[in-house]
Formats: sequence, C-alpha cells, structure tokens
Amino acid sequence: MAKKGSNKNLKYALIVIGAVVVVFLILIVVKSPTTQNPNAGDALAPSSLINDIVSLENSVIQSVGIGTSTAKPTPISGPALSQNSKPIFLYMGAEYCPYCAAERWPLAVALTRFGSFTGLKTTHSSTTDVYPDTQTLSFHKATFTSQYLVFNAVELYSNVPSGSAYTKLDIPTSQEQSLMNTYDAPPYVPSSSNGSIPFMYFGGKYILTGASYAPTVLQGKSAQQIADALKNPKDPISQGVLGSANVITAAICSITNNQPSNVCTSTIQSIESTFSK
Repeated sequence: MAKKGSNKNLKYALIVIGAVVVVFLILIVVKSPTTQNPNAGDALAPSSLINDIVSLENSVIQSVGIGTSTAKPTPISGPALSQNSKPIFLYMGAEYCPYCAAERWPLAVALTRFGSFTGLKTTHSSTTDVYPDTQTLSFHKATFTSQYLVFNAVELYSNVPSGSAYTKLDIPTSQEQSLMNTYDAPPYVPSSSNGSIPFMYFGGKYILTGASYAPTVLQGKSAQQIADALKNPKDPISQGVLGSANVITAAICSITNNQPSNVCTSTIQSIESTFSK
C-alpha cells in the first residue's frame, strides 16, 4: 500500500506530465502545415518579374499586333464612371479562376503602360479546375497609380477552398456589383456566359469577359518563365499575352482620350477601330 505522501507526489507528477503534453500538442497545431494559409497570393511578386513586364521593348509589342488574341470588347453605353476627373477601369475576378489567371498577364502588361503597380503578388489558379495551377499575378491589395485612369480591381475569392466554394477576398461596392449584374448578362454576353469572370468594364464604353487567349499556353510554366517568354514576339505565350494586352490597351485608350500619345499610337488606335460599333 502506498503512503499518503507518495500519492501526493504521484498526483503532482501526473499534473506536470499533463501540462507538458498539452504544450506539445499546441506546438504541433501551430507548426502544422495544414493550419497555414496555402494561398500563394500572400507572396509579393519578385522585382525581376515585374521588371520583365514593365521593360518590354516597344518593337516587340508593335510586332505582335493582336497576335493570337481572341478578345472582342463589346461596345456599351454605360455610366462613364470617374474619380478625381480620371476614367475608371473596373476588373472583377477571382484567384481560383483559371481564365482570370490567364487574363491578369495582359492586364498587367497593358496597365503598366499607363502607370505603375505596387504590391502585386504571385498566385495560381485552382489545382482542381480546368487549366489547373496556372501561375499568375494577383491584384488583391495591390495599388495602381496613374495620371490617366483609375484601376479598380476586385478579386472576389482566393484559391483556398472553403466548404463547397473558396475563401472570400474583396467585397465589391454596390455600384460595382450592379455594373456586373447589368453588363455581364444578356444581351451583352451570351446567356451561357451570364455572370462569368473575369469581367472588365472600360469606363462605360466597352466590356470584356473571359480569357482573351488560350490559357493552355501557360500550362506547366512558372511565373518567371511566362514573363521571360514575353521578350520573344514569336513565342506562343507572347502572342497570346501581348496580343491581348494590345487589345486591352486600345480599350483603355478609348477612355483616356488616347493619352498618353506614346502608348495610344496609331497601331493601337487601329486595333480599336476593329471593335464592333
């Protein structure tokens, strides 16, 4: 039979052991990869990648023309939104969306002709959707500065699954949601594309939905490999991305009164002339 003092010591030892086990379990939970945010959009895009986008030679851009872009902006007569006397260009998409992933490349290229980004991040599309794990950029919490236009980017969802959907990111304003509800629907888009993303609204003059080129050209490529490919005008990636960037540039020029002139060249203006009126 154990003495009373030994029982007390045993109880104290069990309490200490229990406390150690609890601390150990807490450390496991904190360090477990399953509790970390798997969203690659948390990583800032390397300066080398951004520089490859910004420093593209004009001769390369001009030689591509519209490339393999299938983009066809649809003319509309919508509200000519502005902020600080500058027209607003609205983009609505999501990080999980493979078509948005493809479209952000030409969007970034086109917009850096009018201004500059800070806080651009790298991310990827869903690994379980079509064109899985397409490497791309994210506009979530990025800032765009330009003397010619305002770029409002709404990344509705991340690429992190949450139940049967994805984790919410940016919340559109009532006006932004109203524009999408009105113009991302028939008769402006086919009924089969109602509410599709990406959705782009060019200051009340044009809308553009979906990917502007085949996302297949990006499959298996890293973000840096995609940026590197833009330097070669004959590369399939360059043909798709830069061709689409030129189309987007033409739509933007239509709301900036063709400013700046070194961007809204006769070549770019001729592209806009092909849009259906």
